Amino acid sequence: MWLFRFVVAQVLLACIAMALPADVGRSSSTTTVSLVKQFGYPIEEHEVQTSDGYILTMHRIPYSKHTGYTGKRPVIFLMHGLLCSSSDWVLSGPDNGLAFILSDLGYDIWMGNARGNTYSRRHASKTPLLQPFWNFEWHDIGIYDLPAMLDNVLYQTGQDQLQYIGHSQGTTSFFVLNSMIPRFKSRIRSAHLLAPVAWMGNAESPLAKVAGPLFGQPNALVELFGSAEFLPSSKAMELMGSLLCRDEAISQVICSNVLFMLGGWDSPYLNTTLIPEIMATTPAGCSINQMFHYLQEYNSGDFRQFDYGSVRNKKEYGNKNPPNYDVEGIDVPIYLYYSDNDYFASLIDVDTLRRTMNPSSLKRSYRMPEVKWNHLDFLWGLNVKEILYNTVIDDIVSA
Repeated sequence: MWLFRFVVAQVLLACIAMALPADVGRSSSTTTVSLVKQFGYPIEEHEVQTSDGYILTMHRIPYSKHTGYTGKRPVIFLMHGLLCSSSDWVLSGPDNGLAFILSDLGYDIWMGNARGNTYSRRHASKTPLLQPFWNFEWHDIGIYDLPAMLDNVLYQTGQDQLQYIGHSQGTTSFFVLNSMIPRFKSRIRSAHLLAPVAWMGNAESPLAKVAGPLFGQPNALVELFGSAEFLPSSKAMELMGSLLCRDEAISQVICSNVLFMLGGWDSPYLNTTLIPEIMATTPAGCSINQMFHYLQEYNSGDFRQFDYGSVRNKKEYGNKNPPNYDVEGIDVPIYLYYSDNDYFASLIDVDTLRRTMNPSSLKRSYRMPEVKWNHLDFLWGLNVKEILYNTVIDDIVSA
């Protein structure tokens, strides 16, 4: 049944997107800046260049509109998931958007954007129009993007530490960062990981089941075809979101099925009113190599670096197999939040993560009592503040 729904949704969306005019301008109302301004909060844009040349944009809500500037605040850094952006944290508005909620509680909020998404499509010497720009995957986000952004945030704010919140790929890149660059253990006061993705061998994602056997094998695809952009933000998708996914539209069921396919079927927490905004900002683009790496994790059942095949692995790693990430060696206070109906972070895989982590680092492992809570509900679920964020906030305060 899921395969039928998956195919039908994809075919219909493809046909609709092709039928939409290509010259429709991108609406300024769907940017992170415009969304924050819409609700009367201050918003800043900051740029930082990584050591390998990518120019990233961060968004900052320095203080709440309810308090005005009251001096230096403790810092929280929010990092989005795959195909997403900083917009994730503000789409739901002041009542349920995590960035707004934390700002109102007295925090200085910074939202990152990984290389290749809507807000981070520049490089010191490469253009996103050509293949070399897209020669990266989420390992690079962990060892280049996060260090550049976190160091810049601490420098800009004059703070010694920050608290980190990540969703999905924002948790994967966190594990990469802290297993590869241990110096950040003194800079991250606590990490709060929503829908944590590391091991993926038991993922229920239809995408993984369909594409994993072909594209998740170590093979010559990357060498043969090179790197490419995957699902960039487009004018057609934005228009489709505003016209076809609104509450009154009979076609909204297509949009719902797309989100269920990505996050987990039939969640009763889907905020249908928010679907147009979600579809207008997501997908935000990534490299196809990010998808390949996740599919490798699904196929291998390991949490390890990119597998190029035994010949190139010898050149890259000095071994025919890629090295595993040293999750056990991570020495940062970590809080995990996960659910039963998550197609990417299955209960079995999260349990592997919990058992592998250093027990002294794992401060909380919170399994959502709502059994149908899915991968995207962590961001946009109905009543997410009461159901989840209040628990996260209690953990942040106590960390």
